[in-house]
Amino acid sequence: MAIPIRKPKEIEAMKKPAKLVAEALNLAREMAVVGATGIEIDKACEEYIVKNGGRPSFKGLYGFPNSVCVSKNEVIIHGIPDDIPFKEGDIVGFDIGVEVDGWYGDAAITVPIGKVDEISQKLIDVSKDTLYKMIENIKVGMRFKQLSKIAEDYIKSQGFYPLKNYCGHGIGREPHEDPQILNYVEGKPNQGDKIKNGMVFCLEPMICQDTGESETLEDNWSVVNKTRKRGSHYEHQIAIINNKPVILTEI
Repeated sequence: MAIPIRKPKEIEAMKKPAKLVAEALNLAREMAVVGATGIEIDKACEEYIVKNGGRPSFKGLYGFPNSVCVSKNEVIIHGIPDDIPFKEGDIVGFDIGVEVDGWYGDAAITVPIGKVDEISQKLIDVSKDTLYKMIENIKVGMRFKQLSKIAEDYIKSQGFYPLKNYCGHGIGREPHEDPQILNYVEGKPNQGDKIKNGMVFCLEPMICQDTGESETLEDNWSVVNKTRKRGSHYEHQIAIINNKPVILTEI
């Protein structure tokens, strides 16, 4: 399937849900303190999104029960919010999607709860740094697989592993569109789809300790790696405007 090329007015329309995503993530970050719960943050973010004219697009998507993915510690992505209070030293990922007027936004952050150990902070830093290295290296005409290689090389240089079987993606009229953008290379980096002006997509490095091999827990949502050690996740929605990458979900 061809990757959509968006007109300027379509990208302008996508800025609305992307802005709401960024604002909701900022709210989640502010609320993420010792004693807070994922359920409280999920409820507050949903209320904020609806109040400001959006729809929480994750709620009901593929059957997901909540508005915010809240992924604690060893859960790297797709965690279901619960009522267990956050503890000092936890790390928590928040992933939020919003729809406004038929257009979608999506982004994610991972945050420390109070003071965290050195490895947890490094996980957070490396996932964020990987994301920005990918964005900084985007050039029209390069292949998406070349971005995947940039992600994989940096993640591994820091002693971590990209999560297998999950990826970034196109976004627009649907929350997930072509292309699929892995954080590791399958095949050759000089093959596959090229980045073009007008494309809009989400980059989302997901990093693990020991191994990138993934498993899904008994709730059928929470994704961990096979050693059940902590991981981290960051995501931005990017539009290629005037042949340059523009972050639509900057917080």
